[in-house]
Amino acid sequence: MESLGQGLAWGFSNREDGNMSLFYGESNNSLGNREKFLRTLGIDYKDLVCAKQIHSNQIRYVSDSDKGKGALSYDTALADTDALITNKKGLPLAIFTADCLSIFLYAETIPALGLVHAGREGTRENIVSETIIQMQKRFNLKAEDLKACFGPAIRSCCYEVGRDFKDFGYGLIKRDSRYYIDLIEANKKQILDRGIKKENIRVCGICTSCENDRFFSFRKEGRSSGRMISAAMLK
Repeated sequence: MESLGQGLAWGFSNREDGNMSLFYGESNNSLGNREKFLRTLGIDYKDLVCAKQIHSNQIRYVSDSDKGKGALSYDTALADTDALITNKKGLPLAIFTADCLSIFLYAETIPALGLVHAGREGTRENIVSETIIQMQKRFNLKAEDLKACFGPAIRSCCYEVGRDFKDFGYGLIKRDSRYYIDLIEANKKQILDRGIKKENIRVCGICTSCENDRFFSFRKEGRSSGRMISAAMLK
């Protein structure tokens, strides 16, 4: 992926990097997988700040006192949280996905960082929009300061949902009497509606279900699925 700017270490893993979750899938090697992958980003895996994701729109400001929470044990991760924001350098944030969308938000001039876990529930509750609002208030930044990047996620080609989602709103697609969700378009609209410029939004274009040989997919693998990590740190 193209750089989001200077002063940021960031990236997302794939299946070849191994399972990154300490809770889902086969986790015996997860700490070693984290250490190896994060080393390529210049991040110490022991400093990682992780969340117990619950598919909500709950956002947490991360301070230096949170360093290492969830890094070595799932039990110590930040509870009931699906988006992390910080303006502290050297404080790496992480979320874990296997079809849900990870969204990186970066304001280079402040600097400030946000990392969002946007599944269908969080998207329906406008989590990325709420994260941008929180970042603007806390860090006194403008929409034009922000850049956004979308990680791998299940796309509308594969993300069929039941009729209980027919009121999902923008991003819902109906094909042959079946309903599909486009997480990318739904979250892109939220970001554009908050005033971020279209040219400052980047999409990796990967469908985790179509490319299940390269990425974990809960839709394809069920409860045994591992998780990719999306991680970012202000340098």
